[in-house]
Amino acid sequence: MTSAIGTRTLGDGLVVSALGLGCMGMSQSYGAADRDESLATIARSLHLGITFLDTSDVYGSGHNEELVGEAIAGRRDEVQLATKFSLTHTPEGPRIDGRPENVRACAEASLRRLKVDVIDLYYQHRVDPAVPIEDTVGAMAELVAQGKVRHLGLSEASAASIRRAAAVHPIAALQSEWSLWTRDVEREVLGVAREHGIGIVPFSPLGRGFLTGAITSPADFGEDDFRRNQPRFQGEAFQANLRLVDAVREMAAEKGATAGQLALAWVLAKGQDVVPIPGTKRRRYLEENAGAVAVELSADDLARLDSIAPPDVAVGGRYPDAAYAYGDSPERAG
Repeated sequence: MTSAIGTRTLGDGLVVSALGLGCMGMSQSYGAADRDESLATIARSLHLGITFLDTSDVYGSGHNEELVGEAIAGRRDEVQLATKFSLTHTPEGPRIDGRPENVRACAEASLRRLKVDVIDLYYQHRVDPAVPIEDTVGAMAELVAQGKVRHLGLSEASAASIRRAAAVHPIAALQSEWSLWTRDVEREVLGVAREHGIGIVPFSPLGRGFLTGAITSPADFGEDDFRRNQPRFQGEAFQANLRLVDAVREMAAEKGATAGQLALAWVLAKGQDVVPIPGTKRRRYLEENAGAVAVELSADDLARLDSIAPPDVAVGGRYPDAAYAYGDSPERAG
């Protein structure tokens, strides 16, 4: 079947669907998930031509990789499979481990859970502040040489980290948050990634669901939804950010689209090297997201959206701990 989604190329030749599917919510963070619906959502995604699937070993402590592996069994050749390592959740908070021995151990474990022979795109999920990134990427490069990984990626890396990593091995993709209400990546990181021919994979391109207009009160979140603890979704910040959504929804209605489709179309319009990965665990939202590729934005439309959502428009930080993003690693000794 010919897909209306189309393809884009990341970095040094990784061809993926122009829109990806973030699978995290099928295993954690956004409340309870329905296993059968999750599997059906992935199957529907492939049918629609959304074949770039994103997971990580930390999502559901391995559960998400197993779920994705089950969903793509017998269909491996149709899929561009991305997963990540280096992050674990502990009672004390997130722990990052970029040591070479951990790179190797995590890759083997991911291959087992996914039940595949090779990972198309392997990301360092967060930069380890205690391990030189050259050491981490050097170990990742060995996985490429061994045929276990095809392309390398970084997630939420700083400009300096990107430069240092790219000096060790070509980096195909940088995964960072990018949306109408999170434009930090445009300051410095985006330019450095493009200097090195690195594709951009925006996560949370719908503002963790906020830009769809479906969330109108903090009470909409279940007890086990991680957004309850995010600064942007609390108190006065929440109310201030609703004004942005109202403006996006109004413009979307004029264009015969949903607010979410307009928000995704804006990210897609940022360049042929940009492949957003909106996450969902339900087919109906997947179908809506797929419709974003048909939303055409003129120069005037883009200018209007820039005025609606200039950089730093959102009230509140992205994470309770600001150190969680744009990580730097230490210099090598000597």
